[in-house]
Amino acid sequence: MSYRPHLPSVLILSSLAVAVSAGELPAAPTELGSIRRNERGQLEVFKAPAETPPGATATTVVPETVKRAAPGQPPAQKAPAAVASGRTIVVGPLEPVSSIQEAARIARDGDTVEIRSGEYRQQAVVWTQARLTIRGVGQRPVLIADGDSAEGKALWVVRNADMLIENIEFRGARVPDGNGAAIRFENGHLRVVRCAFFDNEMGILSGNLADAVLEVVDSEFGQAPTHAGALHHLLYAGSIARLSVRGSRFQQGFRGHLIKSRARQSDIRYNLIVDGAEGRASYELEFPNGGLVWVIGNVIGQSAQTENPDIVSYGAEGQRWPENALYLVHNTLVDQSPGGRFLHLWLEKLPPGAEVWALNNLLVGLGTFAPQAPGRYDGNVIVDRSALSDRDGLPFALPSNSLLRGKASSPGFVGEQSLTPSAEFRLPAGSRPLPAGKALSPGALQ
Repeated sequence: MSYRPHLPSVLILSSLAVAVSAGELPAAPTELGSIRRNERGQLEVFKAPAETPPGATATTVVPETVKRAAPGQPPAQKAPAAVASGRTIVVGPLEPVSSIQEAARIARDGDTVEIRSGEYRQQAVVWTQARLTIRGVGQRPVLIADGDSAEGKALWVVRNADMLIENIEFRGARVPDGNGAAIRFENGHLRVVRCAFFDNEMGILSGNLADAVLEVVDSEFGQAPTHAGALHHLLYAGSIARLSVRGSRFQQGFRGHLIKSRARQSDIRYNLIVDGAEGRASYELEFPNGGLVWVIGNVIGQSAQTENPDIVSYGAEGQRWPENALYLVHNTLVDQSPGGRFLHLWLEKLPPGAEVWALNNLLVGLGTFAPQAPGRYDGNVIVDRSALSDRDGLPFALPSNSLLRGKASSPGFVGEQSLTPSAEFRLPAGSRPLPAGKALSPGALQ
């Protein structure tokens, strides 16, 4: 076969083009999108998104699979729906995107991934986007590891993101080294809201990058696995900038701690951190490297089956951060084990300037409370378990006729930060604000 040049035709067309006026030119062709090869080796056309006016609802953009059908076969099927930046990807059994893994593959910075109710198995994912919202829609969708993990670390790995994860349940995370987390948070700013973590070797496990921030709000943690291996902490924050936990419930630990934090700052407020009758956790709260720690307005209770006599531990592994202080204020601490300690301060491992303020705590049961660090110790009251009554399903409240009602003094401020609680825990997970100006009582429940 031979080829002949078509130069004359080109010259003729060129000369004709000069003679055509601009108003007579044909309309510009519609851009269909860009073509790229997906992970299955197929070509996909990704349609370019139209500009969305301010306040308008974003639309979903659908990628089409470019695949030639074999003779006699039906046309190739379209690939699942994808979303342009700032758009919404909907995941569900009856949706074009039926798997979370596919959503993770096509998501872009600024997208929202909405997961319909249902059970999703073996959906391990590494989220690499820089900005993302992942939200369960309707009844909380349940993710079951079923032997799957991302990078041998977790069901989900958050690489480095400003991310919100909301209304999702994680179950069954296991990995060979025994530290299988539901969520492995490596860097960025992660906010976890109204989620649940059950039967995972670790609920949430963070890395140790000093700029990372982890916030947990209105979430549930429990049912630590009982198999041998590494300690199974329900929440473990490494040496990050800040951990904040509010309105959340922790129970049913096993040998590990309910909450362990090595963060520079740890802010633990308005939670129910009670191991329960079936729990066998070690510490309820541990801050092994000190740091600035606020523990305000929590109900914290140890199981009679615990293998560790301490409820709150501070400084067991020595100093890591330049500022070290513990503010233990308006908590209800429950310990029914003889010889137990409500608070263990490892003074020999802390710097001389470390302070502890323990104010208006309600100490219930048989534990001892004798902190010896410099600081403030006012309004802490020891009562018998029988002195408490049930309120809204929480058997940790002072009865309305208690002589301790409304007798707590104001805990004051640290710098510009108030130590006065502004909310209290409510079941099943969450918090409710306290009335402004209400006279406070010792303990968490007002």
